[in-house]
Amino acid sequence: MEMPLVRVLQQPASPLMKARLCKHKSRNMKRSGDSEGEKRRKRRKLLQELGDQKIPFLGPSDRGYQQLWDSSYSGLVLRRSCSLPAELHGRVQAALLTLRRKGCLLRDLVRIRDRDVFTAVSRALLGEPGHTYRYLDTRLFAIPWHSEDTDVKGQNCCDPDFRAACKALWELNTFFCSDVSQLKEGDRLTQCVKGEAEAKQGEEGDTGSKHSEDSKNSEGGESESRQSEEGDTESKHSEEWDIESKHSEEGCSGSKQEGEWETESKHSSEEGESSQVKPSEAAVAAGSEHSEGKFPGWAPKAISGTETKPVGLGAQEKPVAQLKHSLSGYHIEDTEEQASGQGCSQPSPPQVYTGPVKFNVTLLNYMDPAATSQLKEEPYYGMGKMAVGWHHDENLISHSPVAVYSHSCHNDKGESSEGGSGEMACWRIGLKVAWDIHTPGLMLPLESGDCYYMRDDLNSTHQHCVLAGETTRFSSTHRVAECSSGTLTYIQSRCQEALSNLHTDPETGSHNLLALLPTTLQHCEEIHNEVEFEWLRQYWFQGQRFARFCSWWTGPMEQLEKDWKLMETMTMLFLETVEEEGQEGEGRREMAETLLSSLTDRHQQRQTWRDRCHSSLAQTLPPEEAPVDRPFWGVDDPSMPLPFDLADIINRVESLLWRM
Repeated sequence: MEMPLVRVLQQPASPLMKARLCKHKSRNMKRSGDSEGEKRRKRRKLLQELGDQKIPFLGPSDRGYQQLWDSSYSGLVLRRSCSLPAELHGRVQAALLTLRRKGCLLRDLVRIRDRDVFTAVSRALLGEPGHTYRYLDTRLFAIPWHSEDTDVKGQNCCDPDFRAACKALWELNTFFCSDVSQLKEGDRLTQCVKGEAEAKQGEEGDTGSKHSEDSKNSEGGESESRQSEEGDTESKHSEEWDIESKHSEEGCSGSKQEGEWETESKHSSEEGESSQVKPSEAAVAAGSEHSEGKFPGWAPKAISGTETKPVGLGAQEKPVAQLKHSLSGYHIEDTEEQASGQGCSQPSPPQVYTGPVKFNVTLLNYMDPAATSQLKEEPYYGMGKMAVGWHHDENLISHSPVAVYSHSCHNDKGESSEGGSGEMACWRIGLKVAWDIHTPGLMLPLESGDCYYMRDDLNSTHQHCVLAGETTRFSSTHRVAECSSGTLTYIQSRCQEALSNLHTDPETGSHNLLALLPTTLQHCEEIHNEVEFEWLRQYWFQGQRFARFCSWWTGPMEQLEKDWKLMETMTMLFLETVEEEGQEGEGRREMAETLLSSLTDRHQQRQTWRDRCHSSLAQTLPPEEAPVDRPFWGVDDPSMPLPFDLADIINRVESLLWRM
């Protein structure tokens, strides 16, 4: 019996089906719950060890800043605004404002620990035609570059202004590909005035360092807010560490964004080797007045062989090396998360980046701090308000570089900001060694038009955050996305794999399966699920919002829907084969169990997506941005078969298994 799939949730499930779904869900929850509980316990222990102390960090005005950059953050390169062509600045900034005025920079509704949350920043993805980028259970569908030498030339998928804006960002991408490839080992700063670095270094000795009280004042009374933050260690700090242990991307303030948290975290070889901090690694103790905020006395070399203590820890606290060793368990989720990054049934092995730099996507971000009611304080160093929490950029080719263009302005007319009164007024990037509490953090102020590159393994061994300034900010973050299972070409080939097992009679239009091996049928059902949950559901949940600006994806997604409907037909043919009385007992049971496993998973995932589409947060979106509850759709083409009622199919298979 064929029924519209929209009735799935109305169809009563059998007791056996309910038990199977409950067992399936509890097994997954137990597996994730055990690891989450262990990580929470370790984080809680670490936070108790740290107490209310702050880890030191250095800014440009602090003594030892350049030494710290060279010794611990050598993969970071800053290209000052004045070193880029003025014409490129003009085109890129005009493009960002055009996209903003057209309204195509939108907040994402992402998934963190089984909860939907809005990103703090608005964004859009541009890139190679047919590419996607996945983060926090959300797949973004790239708007094509619209460069002259791409397949989109001549296609009328967007208006001329929009096309010109995309092309300008492609020109920036081309510049970055060339510029990053030309960097030499040891390059740290690309500037417009020769000797500027030496001049700044000379100023450091005169300027000295800022006391932590100065940063408190500029941040608007940090000590007062800390009382509420630290009153409940688990609710504030532990939540921060929890989110950092998941993969994420830019946008969720204090909950991991602009990239990812611990995609490929690796602890250093020194972890746990000694209970004493090595002199070359430790910060020099400088009294309780430096236990919070910046620590100007930090030095990369040992001083007169004197035994040192961890910065920011009292005399009764354990040595930093021991605390650092206790963090070694925080990497257990990395392999699991990485394996499921693109959601394909057979994850590809990690790729290591080699050859010339070729950024294939850029994630555009926009934020107006004045329009954001609550931004969390950076909890570990006291760096200020975070627009984007600590994270690694997610789903990238290993050791591939990241290039970021930053543009801050006072209003939507694009009037550039020249910086406010001090470091805290401008936008900044914070960096830290991943899961390391003894190496001081680094804070890098950004002027409008500045660019920075993260090279080599910096993205995997370090974390970064974005610290909010007083003006609005755009950023264009260029990446080498890992797209082995994230391109249109890939999913089209997967569809062909599944549909190659379906024969259609050219005269009658009737269908039949060519191969009935359980492994073949299972493979087809896995592709069926991948098409629905990694592509169709993702597109109609948020990807379709951009179709009103650029319709490039409309045709391909319509074809994927047709392929999916044929796979629904294949599922029914699979069921008919299982129900045939003439089938051999063992082979029939194996096929029935294979079908039941795939359908149980499909039923659970459809329930999850339906809940997401009708969640209270989703209902707050305007109609043009709201998720669409597809593929629980009515069929537009009468010649295509209706979707089938999963609850009915599962009941039939269960009944069959009981009778065997």
